[in-house]
Amino acid sequence: MSKKSSEILDDPMEEDTLKNVEHHGGDSCLLIPQLTRDISIQCLLRLSRSDYDSIAALNRTFQSVIKTGELYQLRRKMDIVEHWVYFSCDVLKWEAFDPNRGRLMQLPEMTSNTCFMLSDKESLAVGTELLVFGREITGPAIYKYSILTNSWFKGMKMNTPRCLFGSASLGEIAILAGGCDQFGNILRSSELYNSETGTWEILPDMNTARKMCSAVFMDGKFYVLGGVGVDKTSQLTCGEEFDLKTRKWRKIPSMCPSQNGDGANSVSGEAPPLIAVVNNILFAADYAQQVVKRYVKDQNSWITIGSLPNRVASLNGWGMAFRSCGDKLVVIGGLSLHGEMVTEVNAWVVDEGAPQWNLLAIIQSGNFVFNCAVMGC
Repeated sequence: MSKKSSEILDDPMEEDTLKNVEHHGGDSCLLIPQLTRDISIQCLLRLSRSDYDSIAALNRTFQSVIKTGELYQLRRKMDIVEHWVYFSCDVLKWEAFDPNRGRLMQLPEMTSNTCFMLSDKESLAVGTELLVFGREITGPAIYKYSILTNSWFKGMKMNTPRCLFGSASLGEIAILAGGCDQFGNILRSSELYNSETGTWEILPDMNTARKMCSAVFMDGKFYVLGGVGVDKTSQLTCGEEFDLKTRKWRKIPSMCPSQNGDGANSVSGEAPPLIAVVNNILFAADYAQQVVKRYVKDQNSWITIGSLPNRVASLNGWGMAFRSCGDKLVVIGGLSLHGEMVTEVNAWVVDEGAPQWNLLAIIQSGNFVFNCAVMGC
């Protein structure tokens, strides 16, 4: 938590937000007896969001304060963030994992048709939403899960519907870049999604068209790494940086690490680069060598720092999730345990040493991770 309560209450911007929350409270009763509404809200902000559903059930005022989403907006301004992992090891269901409490939760069943459920999908968490991109019979579609309503609904389509793109989120915004359209054309275009307004904004094109790329935010900028170029036969080794202030792209040669152990750049069914950023440090997983690499910014190079968890396997990088989760790197993947297919959740609290993996959970959800996203709010 970056501010003390007294500082927040003296901040005019925070006071306006608190008044907004009070306005949406729905009635004039105190949230907590003998405490002012503002102090009550300060108490709510410091609780884990795991407790919010129980609190919302206490009375209508609590429910309104939490379900409007303004409480999460205030948490974001105060730098109070909890990271949960959302993943799917079964095409018919999604689960959420709270690494702080080791709690696993089933999400409601997605209200989509069979075509969407069985299609290849991408996922992205932004703000208080989980976005799942796929295809219906009539074309590309987006479904959104909201933690405010604990329900799924149909999302607004992009300006340029795409699949196999790179994406990353920062607070309430996310950027999607590259990919290919419904005709198989590889794209240079990019878009920004604002989860608070539910709108898509067209951004400038990248320098290089690419699909099956990966993306991250680092130092407040958006980066796209690797992918397959327009010739559809080789892996790209360059990256691109997008500056949100100047709205310009910058190409970075040789930024993408080798992910198949031998430095080859031919397309052979590999997954997009397995990358993640923790504390503004970029990491990558080399699935072939089973090692973790760290990016050295001033040298535009990669160094090996240690091993991946021993028992987590993948199929050319597919089926394994490599994600940042607050101050942790998280690896989620499957293995066969005594003949039973299970998924492990391993985490390393990032420091300057070699990765020291801690097993957070063993989940009976199959052993192939189809989709995974981390939501921080």
